[in-house]
Amino acid sequence: MKGKYQLYDDECLLSLIANDDEHAFHVLYDRYWKKLLAHALVKLGSAEEAEEIVQTVFINLWRRRHTLQLRFTLATYIASMLKYEIIEHLARQKKESTLKQVLISSRPAEDHSTLEWLDYEQLQEDMERTIAALPEKCRLVFRLSREEGLSGKQIASSLNISPKTVEAHMNKALKLLRASLQQLFSFL
Repeated sequence: MKGKYQLYDDECLLSLIANDDEHAFHVLYDRYWKKLLAHALVKLGSAEEAEEIVQTVFINLWRRRHTLQLRFTLATYIASMLKYEIIEHLARQKKESTLKQVLISSRPAEDHSTLEWLDYEQLQEDMERTIAALPEKCRLVFRLSREEGLSGKQIASSLNISPKTVEAHMNKALKLLRASLQQLFSFL
């Protein structure tokens, strides 16, 4: 059965996938995974990380199968998905690296109490939870701005969105962070 699916174009396979056809999904997976893996490997330099990112792309494709509406080709769509996953992965790596450096360089001095240090870590966790709860694009724009240090124009160019959209995402992210922090400090 899978053999005849090889003859179908991407659009036909997507229609079948929207109807939960796993064979069609496997054909698309077989058709694109090597290309995506090669691209991710070049960007990340780690086969393990590249494989993980490609798996995430296909998992997300399967999850969105019922609502997926493409403006361009499937190849363009999954290449964009891969790009966003790589950007988010690199941003997470940089944030973790920066946080480790901050933690190492700012170990609590003798005059700081353990309780203050735990409060700082709790605040960091609360902020990270709030950021993780942001919508995908909003979170990506926020991380590119705050963690990568990119300007609004650079983010707009990188994500192929307008600067106004970048600004709207940032405003939304900052508003939610402020609300989260106000809620946290109201308990103190």
